[in-house]
Amino acid sequence: MAPPPRGDRTRRVRGLIFLKDVAALGLTAFGGPQAHTAMMLRLLVDKRRYLSAAELLELGALCQVLPGPTSTQTITAVGFRLGGPNLAYLTLLVWMLPSVLIMTAAGLSMSYLDKEQVAQVVRFVQPVAVGFVAYSAYKIAEKVIHTKTSVALLVVSAWTAYFFQLPWALPLLLLAGGLVTTFRYRKMPLVKDKQPLQIEWANFVLWLGVLVAAAVLGHYTRLLPVRLFENFYRNGSLVFGGGQVLAPLFYAEFVDFKGYLTGPEFLSGYGLTQALPGPNFSFAAYVGALAMREYGPGGQLLGALVGAAGIFMPGTLLIFFLIRFWDQLKQYRVIKASLEGINAVSAGLVCAATFLLYHPLPDTTTNLTLVVATFLILLWDKVPSYLLILGALAAGALLR
Repeated sequence: MAPPPRGDRTRRVRGLIFLKDVAALGLTAFGGPQAHTAMMLRLLVDKRRYLSAAELLELGALCQVLPGPTSTQTITAVGFRLGGPNLAYLTLLVWMLPSVLIMTAAGLSMSYLDKEQVAQVVRFVQPVAVGFVAYSAYKIAEKVIHTKTSVALLVVSAWTAYFFQLPWALPLLLLAGGLVTTFRYRKMPLVKDKQPLQIEWANFVLWLGVLVAAAVLGHYTRLLPVRLFENFYRNGSLVFGGGQVLAPLFYAEFVDFKGYLTGPEFLSGYGLTQALPGPNFSFAAYVGALAMREYGPGGQLLGALVGAAGIFMPGTLLIFFLIRFWDQLKQYRVIKASLEGINAVSAGLVCAATFLLYHPLPDTTTNLTLVVATFLILLWDKVPSYLLILGALAAGALLR
């Protein structure tokens, strides 16, 4: 059999290298979507040059106006850009697997974890993560803030996001920022030979069909795994603002209303999620495992699988729907002009996140020093990101 064409081999090798980089991010990207963006900029843009900073920010902004896990959708969209649907699916799996497996194990062994010791081990990770977010804010602003309008949008969006911490406010701010700069579309160059806008509705129909089918099957079968899948899929279809927004929704539904787990169990798992790399939406695997504990270890594994599938699927289907015609949309000057405002607001949101994530930390010299030191080391660009995280974990383990 003849070997594959050289171009195919090159794409395959590049795809494997990209998946290795995704695995590295999945094991070291602490701190939620904003810190994830900083690490993606550093590895995928500055080091590997898979795409430009502006392209990554565009994808991130697009994902922020959709429900679902923002950083998961963003890195999946990057995989789609580089290698189509197959690489995108592998990207999603590699990215989410480490945190989902850890949260599944936590759900299975909840009764045996020493929560105080875990808290001691991870206590230096959060200030380091804040340093990543501060670095992300600096790098994003450096790359996308070039006009007085974008400066004003950055300041206003940062102030608004800081003082009005509402999930629906984030997509509204992004849309408003895009609307402001839309009026400057006449300054954009005309695109010759525009491709006609072709929308493939398959993934949108699939997203809606799964939502309706899960609700109907859950109602009539009353099977707990089916009902759990519907619960997680519904939450994943409606949540804007990342994993932090899941906490009050999950607490109200699974603790207060349904009693699948206790308040202390919920808070312990949520705290563990914050200290883990990868997507915070992996918390669903933990909740699913505890919801099925009456069915033994096999049932708990099924509950974790149902939780992870239900929470990640809707956001994935929606980004697959939009990413296919996003480049065609950008041909229009109105859309292209709006990107300046969207990127400026994105920078402002990350600036606000730096302060919002720092406030819950104890106001100690150690934490402030770790934030500043992390920021400066990242600027120096000589130390791999994962070494900073491993160093924080090692210090916590030695000094507990």
